[in-house]
Amino acid sequence: MRRLTLALLCATYLCLSLIVALVLWRNGMGGGVAFSALMGGLGLCLASHGMIMRFLEMREVRGEVEAVREAHRILLDQVVTLDGRLMDVARAVDADITRSEQLTDEVHLLEDLVHRMGRRFDEPAPYAAARAPGAPAAPRSMGLMEIVKDALAENRVDLYLQPVVNLPQRKTLYYESFSRLRDPTGRIIMPAEYLAVAEPAGLVTAIDNLLLFRCVQIVRRLARQDRRVGIFCNVSMASLGDEEFFPQFYDLLRANRDLAPALIFEIGQAAFEGRNGLQARNMAKLADLGFRFSLDKVTNLDLDLQDLSRADVKFVKVGAQALLDELMSVDDRLVLRSLPDLAAEDFALLTRRYGVELVAEKVETERQVVDILDLDIGLAQGHLFGEPRAIKDSVLSEAGPAPATVVQMPQRRAAVG
Repeated sequence: MRRLTLALLCATYLCLSLIVALVLWRNGMGGGVAFSALMGGLGLCLASHGMIMRFLEMREVRGEVEAVREAHRILLDQVVTLDGRLMDVARAVDADITRSEQLTDEVHLLEDLVHRMGRRFDEPAPYAAARAPGAPAAPRSMGLMEIVKDALAENRVDLYLQPVVNLPQRKTLYYESFSRLRDPTGRIIMPAEYLAVAEPAGLVTAIDNLLLFRCVQIVRRLARQDRRVGIFCNVSMASLGDEEFFPQFYDLLRANRDLAPALIFEIGQAAFEGRNGLQARNMAKLADLGFRFSLDKVTNLDLDLQDLSRADVKFVKVGAQALLDELMSVDDRLVLRSLPDLAAEDFALLTRRYGVELVAEKVETERQVVDILDLDIGLAQGHLFGEPRAIKDSVLSEAGPAPATVVQMPQRRAAVG
């Protein structure tokens, strides 16, 4: 097509030149002049054609260059997008590696816990030897001890959570965790029952440690769901003072220090006030990682707030009715029996000055809520806001394989023995 167009244009130029030459010859310009005009017109037409074609070719080349540039820009965008995806994959791989390392640490920690539990199971209970052979309570205690041991070995330790809400909105900000044991028939054994035999046998630390691990599992699950909810997790001073266990537990928490804002360790008031130097130092190590503490089982409201602040105790739980029973009227104002020089409504404000938040627990009635609000207490817990509910094993298993390890290892130990 292009060659045909070129031939037609040349023919047109030739015809124009012949017409010009013929006109000049007819007007008497002579044959030489007509021939010169013919050749000059033809050359001029060809030159003009060359310039026009050159211009068209340049425009075409320019269009192709722009097309190449656009393709380059598209390719560059795709390369940037691909690079971003590769970076996401790399971060995901790094996260999986970190997660694997954390699970390895947890498995080692639980293996140590199970071995220690096994050693304690093999030893006779200290209080059993002290009983007279014919004591009537001995058969029942020994039966309960076997149930507790069997529940720990078979992983029949359930985690229960109860909400802790803010007032007056009643929005759940925290949960408190509780442990419950089950006998082979599925009957729930409450702490009041099993602690009576578990404490003398040294099994409370094992129960606490398993509860702590499950709290970590729940915190991780909540973090994946982007739920900003903390968990109060009970820990015994025996665990904090255990020179064999605590270093491993500390390493585990150091590897998971991102959980610090959501995990609060709860200690009884008597145990906290009677802590020894080793336990205090270990509490300080956890505080350095960002973990906080809570005081429960409070029987004396005359708190050493400076000591609480130094130990990073950020919460104090007081029974709602016990707190209201402390109220008395002096000179037409309400005060607390333990702090007669302080107005009752200023007690919560005083603790906040030291960074300690009061939590009214065991709230059962709406009337108690009204009285608690009059005392300017902003957190509450009790059956009125929600009873403790069991967490399904399927939920816990999503956070890692450790529960299976707890179940299997005692069986292997029993097979060896």
